[in-house]
Amino acid sequence: MGRRLHIKPRYYRWHVDVGVEWVETNTGYAHLDWEIPLTQAALVLVDVWAHHYLKDTEARSEEIVREKIVPLVAACRKAGMQLIHAPAPGLAEEHPARVKLVSDAEMAGVRREDWPPPEFRRKSGDYRRYARPVEPREEELVAMRSKRKMHPLVQAEGEDVVILNGEELHRFCKQQGILFLFFLGFNTNACIQLRDYGTNEMNKRGYEVIILRDCGTGMESFETHDALWQTRGAVLFLEMFGKYSVTSEELIAGLPGAGS
Repeated sequence: MGRRLHIKPRYYRWHVDVGVEWVETNTGYAHLDWEIPLTQAALVLVDVWAHHYLKDTEARSEEIVREKIVPLVAACRKAGMQLIHAPAPGLAEEHPARVKLVSDAEMAGVRREDWPPPEFRRKSGDYRRYARPVEPREEELVAMRSKRKMHPLVQAEGEDVVILNGEELHRFCKQQGILFLFFLGFNTNACIQLRDYGTNEMNKRGYEVIILRDCGTGMESFETHDALWQTRGAVLFLEMFGKYSVTSEELIAGLPGAGS
């Protein structure tokens, strides 16, 4: 049988029981009961950077890294679960732990569509008037991004690997027989969902996607900040549309050998 991971993933159930009125207010959360071969599972750490330009987002992220992610990473390593770091282009290319399953030639040969026209995509030429305005601190933001680095407490170690993009993650999973991807990192309403190695794209490729709902935070607006509705809504969106969630404590408790 091999070593197995036991979890009860949560999802949002659009359905209601027989005899219950089928309205939104009668829908709710449900849980499954899974035992997963540990060799088929991996923890994917998305954009766990040392800094963020939004100071309150950075403060929440730092607390989550120290209190949730660091203990989880240690437990997963101890249990022998595969860790995959996805730190974003610009950080991944030359990392010594990168698996390098997508060549530079392949990346350069990615087919470019001719529609919409390149000028429209760039909002140049006749389409310049549709471009968003250049923000007054844009140069400062670009400079910050150029200095980003992986969080010092969450570095690739031992058997951990680093991937550059979704295709490289897919090839590594195929090579290793991985089917279940547990996602954590930043930000819940951005890169976690929108990167080509994020939850949405990897689910489209056929993987089972489970988000660690206490191991990430979204970028909030002035309207959502106090209750963290962007973060909570992003997790709920995943749970509503084919993905699942667990907490870090639940994953740790479900690892083989937990508590021994």
